Parts: sequence; C-alpha cells; structure tokens
Amino acid sequence: MVKHIILWQLKDDLSAAEKESVKKGIKEHLEALQGTVPGLQEIHVQTDGLASSNADVMLDCTLTDEAALKGYAVHPAHVQAADGYVRPYTKTRVCMDFKA
Repeated sequence: MVKHIILWQLKDDLSAAEKESVKKGIKEHLEALQGTVPGLQEIHVQTDGLASSNADVMLDCTLTDEAALKGYAVHPAHVQAADGYVRPYTKTRVCMDFKA
C-alpha cells in the first residue's frame, strides 16, 4: 500500500469567497476520482483546517502500490481535475509519498 499526501496553499489574490469556492471544487473533483483511477483505494480532501494551519487544502490518497501511484499521476481524469481545479489556484504544493 502507498500513501500520497499533498498540502496546497491557495493563491493570495483570491478573495475569501473565491477560496471557499476553489476548495469546494478541489474536494468535489478529486474525491470523484474514487472508482475511476485503477489502484486508487481511498481519496480524501480536507479543506477545513484549524487556524494554526499554514496549508489550505490537504489531499490524502491510498493506492495499492507504486505502479498505481504512477498511473494516478497521468490518468486523464486526474490530469483534468488537477489542471482545471487545482493548479490554476494554488501557489505552493508539498508532497510526500510513502509505503504504508
């Protein structure tokens, strides 16, 4: 089993309302990948961090193995979600992948 964890910070020029809309879109579109991407066992997006957080959105995925992680990265549904709902609105991305 492989875990894929990402933390994003949203762009500073987004208003509070825009940030809420973006977070909702990220959550909706990434969690919709469940059952679509081979080897993706679980996917959860957290958008309601505590005030002590310095990230706006967290992605927590569980995949069957490293091959599934590589497939997830290039799967058309994932690329579409990332290009349409994540990358245009984020300024930083931190990722950690590990065997669980």
